[in-house]
Amino acid sequence: MVPLAPTGTEAGPAGPAAGTVGRRERKKQLTRAALREAALRLSIRHGVENVTVEQIAEEADIALRTFFNYFSSKEEAVMASVASAAEALIAEFRARPRTESVLRAFREAVLVIMNESDAASRDYIEALRLIRSAPSLVPHQLAVLAAQEKALAEAIADRTGAGPAEGPVAGPVAGPIGGRTSAYAAVCAAAALAALRVVVDQWLEQAAGLDGPPTTATLGPRFDAVIAELAAGLDRPGHPDT
Repeated sequence: MVPLAPTGTEAGPAGPAAGTVGRRERKKQLTRAALREAALRLSIRHGVENVTVEQIAEEADIALRTFFNYFSSKEEAVMASVASAAEALIAEFRARPRTESVLRAFREAVLVIMNESDAASRDYIEALRLIRSAPSLVPHQLAVLAAQEKALAEAIADRTGAGPAEGPVAGPVAGPIGGRTSAYAAVCAAAALAALRVVVDQWLEQAAGLDGPPTTATLGPRFDAVIAELAAGLDRPGHPDT
């Protein structure tokens, strides 16, 4: 799900050196993936609180000192699957045809990332399930979500051509996301990701009593319904007392 770094095989004077860098980068990616997968696998099996960094390194067959070259804690290693999926979602959204509306492109990107036939997607879903029973992972999840919201707002601004917000809201809205996005892009990103979190949380809650992991077959219709609500607008009149 995370794009590989350039292989560096371009022709020219820098070819050999670039190729060496490419191989080194690929090796680093494989090491990071091995640690991430080991952390998630052990945490699912034993619980995050019962797993040590030493066990993760041993499970991945990687030296303990190497672990800290990639992650600062076991929680960060476990959450790497979520962080990877968050980055992949933004990349997929940016790759969608510009003829698609913002919400349509977001919907299609989500379904690609949640594809249960993909091993990385399954790790992402398992990590989300784990978070529900591991409070120590919540702060790390919030950090991932904040970065994802910022990146999505910038991607929406790029897609729609929206510039910085004007008027009195320009400072507080544009400032935290680099001054590049409008109020629309910031609010749209927050709303879309909030809708996704609500749907996924309900989906996982419903599947909690079932044997085995949840399937994505029921996720698409749920998400479509929420996207339709966003597209229709959230402002509705109050219901008068009877």
